[in-house]
Amino acid sequence: MSTVITKFAVTSMVMWMVPVAVIYGFNHQIFPGVSQLSPSTQTLASGFLAVISVNLVIGFYIYMAMKETPHQEPQPDPTFLANAKASINQPTSSQVSDDSHGKGKVE
Repeated sequence: MSTVITKFAVTSMVMWMVPVAVIYGFNHQIFPGVSQLSPSTQTLASGFLAVISVNLVIGFYIYMAMKETPHQEPQPDPTFLANAKASINQPTSSQVSDDSHGKGKVE
């Protein structure tokens, strides 16, 4: 269970950091060739790439989740099973009243 929480926490942090880094890189001309673009083009490109980067991180997280094998088959709660079996075997009040009405009838 702790590995799932760790993967989720790391993915959540990366999902925030990567788009911010992309926007920061575009605004401070860290990426080569960005200084030749107009300011509106820089804004559009940085926003578009930030959205794409978030989608890539989410896709990678889904891929990791699908690749993960379960360690054990899920088991139902024994208390719940006992209560469910007892409720199935127990007649309901409507069944009891229907049976009493049906026994007195003669067709």
